[in-house]
Amino acid sequence: MISAINLSVTYHGKIVLRDATVKAEPGKVLALVGPSGCGKTSFLAALNRMTDLIPGANIRGQITFDGRPIDSVFSNRAELRRHVGMIFQKPNPFALSIRRNIELGLREHGQRNRDELRQITEKVLRDVGLWDEVQNRLDQSALELSGGQQQRLCIARAIALKPQVLLMDEPCSALDPLAAEHVEKLIQSMRGQYTIIIVTHNLAQARRLADNIAVFWTRDSVGEIVEHGPTETLFGASSNEIVKSYLSGRRG
Repeated sequence: MISAINLSVTYHGKIVLRDATVKAEPGKVLALVGPSGCGKTSFLAALNRMTDLIPGANIRGQITFDGRPIDSVFSNRAELRRHVGMIFQKPNPFALSIRRNIELGLREHGQRNRDELRQITEKVLRDVGLWDEVQNRLDQSALELSGGQQQRLCIARAIALKPQVLLMDEPCSALDPLAAEHVEKLIQSMRGQYTIIIVTHNLAQARRLADNIAVFWTRDSVGEIVEHGPTETLFGASSNEIVKSYLSGRRG
């Protein structure tokens, strides 16, 4: 569904990620793991060109969507980000009502029918397990929700636009264990519906959630992918000593 080929990222001329190549398979979960500072978040942000919003950032290499260069698939960055949605580490609901959080993006993309807006809102809130918790307070501020509820609302807001790919940057790291469990179950339920790429420092979480993993490391202070493949293969039989040590908890 989405691939990176020899992808490199620099900030103000300083390279932080070098020649990363990996493919996210349709309907599966790809986890990006590795120590802090090895380019995982930069890699994720490059996939839907969030890097364009960072002064001094530059990417080199190729990103393809369904086998074609992304610039030939999407006419502009807004259209790209509609199909390749992003969930951030810290929940970031808009300072609007729960209902307006869902509707805003839909309206910006031309959806005006009130009945359809209402139906989509209910559907996506049900999809993320929030409907029963918020159906009687849709016009209250989203900022009144708990952290876990806010993160699920952000996921609902993203899937309302019917993306094919979801990028998740440590979506559970700012949550308490119970809220994190809710989000993990949600991600598991979305397997097959979306192609998901998730950055996580939690190796147990990566093993629970991911069909495939890509292990990032640093060499000469520059991030790179040292190995990628099926999750159980890398956890159980990696031939790379760095990967073997990291995934076993002996390094990193």
